[in-house]
Order: sequence, then C-alpha cells, then structure tokens
Amino acid sequence: MIPNCERSAIALGSNMGNSEKILAAAINILAKTPGIVLQAKSSLYQTKAVGPPQPDYLNGCVILQVEMPPQQLLNTLLAIEQKFGRVRRERWGPRSLDLDLLLYDDLIWNTPTLQIPHPRMRERAFVLVPLAEIAPDWLEPVSGCAIKDLVKEVDCSDVHLLQGA
Repeated sequence: MIPNCERSAIALGSNMGNSEKILAAAINILAKTPGIVLQAKSSLYQTKAVGPPQPDYLNGCVILQVEMPPQQLLNTLLAIEQKFGRVRRERWGPRSLDLDLLLYDDLIWNTPTLQIPHPRMRERAFVLVPLAEIAPDWLEPVSGCAIKDLVKEVDCSDVHLLQGA
C-alpha cells in the first residue's frame, strides 16, 4: 500500500500476437512502475471483438493503488501500450495491447483527453465481467451502482473464462 494513494481500475485487452503473454507482461510492467502497486488481477476472458471484423480478444482487469494523478496514470498506460507496438489506425480496430483507465476512486472527471469513469464501461461485458471478479462492491460513481449489479444489466454471452490461464 502506498501512502496518499488512490485506487484505480484498469481494463486490459489484446487480440494481436500472443495476447496471453502480452497481457501478462503489461501487468508485470504496471506492477514494477514506481508509484503503482498491483492490488488485484482478474482472470483472462476470451471475448468477441467490438467494431470491424477481427480476431477475438483476451480481456482482463487489474486494481492498482496509485500515487499519481489521473492524467499521469493515463500517460503511463499509453506509454506501456506503445512498448507493445500499439498503433491507433482505426477506431475499435485490432490491437496488440489496450489499457483503459476505468475508475479512479470515486472521481468523476471530464477533460478533452480523459473521462473517468470510462464513458462506455457500463455497456461492456468484456470490462464488467473481469472487473466484477476483483471489485464487485466498487460503486461506479455516475450511476451509484456496484459493479456486481452493473454486470447483471449487460449481455455476457460472448465473454468466456480462458481455460488453463
């Protein structure tokens, strides 16, 4: 635990390359980043891609204790994505690594570069299923609903626990 820190939820996804190894390596980098302590990590889930035709994703979530403001955390996530060759060509296109800042304690934040809570997290089973596994009672601050209740409101039929991970 870091003094003066905030709890943060991050979604991870990959559907290019060896996604399982990429996600594990990204979590390892996060855990070794100064000012970040890995508090919990979900299982990995195979999910149908949103957007243009592309391979299925592997998705998961982590809970971090962070000693940095939200914009610095976002910049850290973007830098890690770049280490894994992330190129932003097409909205919702395939990617080697996607790291999304979902929640930052109970903060509601809206700037041109960052919106917290993540604006589409309540609609996405591939985010809510792994997040509910590790933070079921966390209240999403806009709706005031617990993650375990939000996950009941989405279609989870395309989210499958990755076996043997």
